[in-house]
Amino acid sequence: MPLVDKATLIAAVSPPLDKALTEALVDEFISLERRYIQRDWEPAQLDAGQFCEILARNIHHQDSSILNPTKQFDDCAKYIEDEKNQHSHAMSPRHDALHLVKVLRTTYKFRSQRGGVHISPTYKPNHMDSKVIIEMARWCFAETLRLFWKSSDREQVAKAIRELLQFDVPCIGKFEDIVMVQRTDLTAEEELLVLLHYAGEQGFTRTELGKYALVSAASVTLALQKLTRPSSRKVVQLPSKKYRLTDLGSKGIREKLPDKLLLA
Repeated sequence: MPLVDKATLIAAVSPPLDKALTEALVDEFISLERRYIQRDWEPAQLDAGQFCEILARNIHHQDSSILNPTKQFDDCAKYIEDEKNQHSHAMSPRHDALHLVKVLRTTYKFRSQRGGVHISPTYKPNHMDSKVIIEMARWCFAETLRLFWKSSDREQVAKAIRELLQFDVPCIGKFEDIVMVQRTDLTAEEELLVLLHYAGEQGFTRTELGKYALVSAASVTLALQKLTRPSSRKVVQLPSKKYRLTDLGSKGIREKLPDKLLLA
């Protein structure tokens, strides 16, 4: 199975979360991730507000037991914060909701005050501001999974959260049972690294890599030998015989191949 997918996320947390709000939340998160990796900084600073609004409505619903899909962000946040102790609160421990809303408020205010809402002649979206916002959104989304994932298997939850910290692979296409790297300018080693990044923690077998990598069988074998050798250590073969990226391999993807993950 590749990186945790949309349907799995929605089914895992709704209920208790409202399904429609959760679908919208996942859509916003995926959109933010994809555009950020494509180095389109503006959406992270403009669209992050929608992410905050939807998640605040979800948290308000869980804390108040009242579903209001159009409730304003500030109203949701004020109910959860409840500085005058006027409301009952369903979420326990209470600090979980308070931590979430605090980070959401920071995200919402930061993207507004930096000019993300009212673009001025002196402001242009930039990498550093977008990175701050995307990391806060990632934390909020991962924390939401941690709190509301229905499975009692905590390792399954932890695995999903770890995979969320890996970014999207726009150049990978899935067509029924076919997984394809939709670039023609990668070396065999780069193609395998991109495929294994997509495969997540479960990895791919040698057979699967041979099927998905559009290079010769000999090239796949040679590339795997290079990537697994002690001087490289970017790929490891698991006891299950599947191959997956090491932490060093993931670091190399982030630092040296981000452009290769995009559609050419």
